[in-house]
Amino acid sequence: MSTIASLWRYPVKSMMGEELRSTNVTEKGIHGDRAFALVDVETGKIVSAKNPKRWPNMFSFRSRYEDIDNSNAIRITLPDGTTVKNSDGNANSILSDALGQEVKIISQVPNNPQLEEYWPDIEELDNRDVVTDEDMSRGTFYDLGIIHLLTTSTLNELSRLYPEGRFEPRRFRPNIIVNTEQKGFVESGWVGKVLAIGDEVKLRITDHCPRCVMTSLPQGDLPKDTNILKTAVQHNEAHVGVYAEVIKTGTLKCDDAVRSLSNSRNNKRGQLTSLFCQFFLEFRQDFITFTEYPCSLKLFNS
Repeated sequence: MSTIASLWRYPVKSMMGEELRSTNVTEKGIHGDRAFALVDVETGKIVSAKNPKRWPNMFSFRSRYEDIDNSNAIRITLPDGTTVKNSDGNANSILSDALGQEVKIISQVPNNPQLEEYWPDIEELDNRDVVTDEDMSRGTFYDLGIIHLLTTSTLNELSRLYPEGRFEPRRFRPNIIVNTEQKGFVESGWVGKVLAIGDEVKLRITDHCPRCVMTSLPQGDLPKDTNILKTAVQHNEAHVGVYAEVIKTGTLKCDDAVRSLSNSRNNKRGQLTSLFCQFFLEFRQDFITFTEYPCSLKLFNS
């Protein structure tokens, strides 16, 4: 049986986050996840570790909530160990000094949020050794999906393919890590399906999660390793994990069971296909009967 191995949220986009024992899931995702971001005052773009050339040490910052019941109060730990709260009057100047660029912490998403992404020089990627401007999801600080799931099977498979690499969950910044017993890239088979998690929550898996340079960056004791991304590119089309949308809100806890439900959309499509095939076979049989016994047509016309 598949179960939740761990839960994570990241109060400030592109900073390290906090591990949870339980959390609420709202229509917008994990409660408090990516509720804040830094904006580059010079460019107006959202600060992202996707461009390590401009923001090389974002993973040296860690954010957490001061009070789980007060989603507006966060504390940020800087690389030197000092902390600052988002409510401090000098928070922006402290963060700007630590990053070497002028930034502001925001919770209101810009009308058309964008970020910069650096594409490493890997042969199979669409872009190589270039920085591009990327649109983000409107109304959120998410890049694409609002919840990111990753299985232990996928981490184990990547480790098998590249034993020298350290495929630890923090490289991939998931919200939900699912403990699975199967081999291979298990969650790739979940796309289009609905997962029931625990007693309340239901998620629809919307797409694969394409990976970027962030997975190869150093953080803590993890070294820089471009082969982490290269392994995903060469063996799973650069996908590690999947994205989900919320069908039913509720509470998640570690060790909650994760079950794959039948895809109602596919079921309806299958039922329609079956009915059509049945109709076609009956029509074909009638046509053959009329062809073989033309007198039956005369009876109908008499």
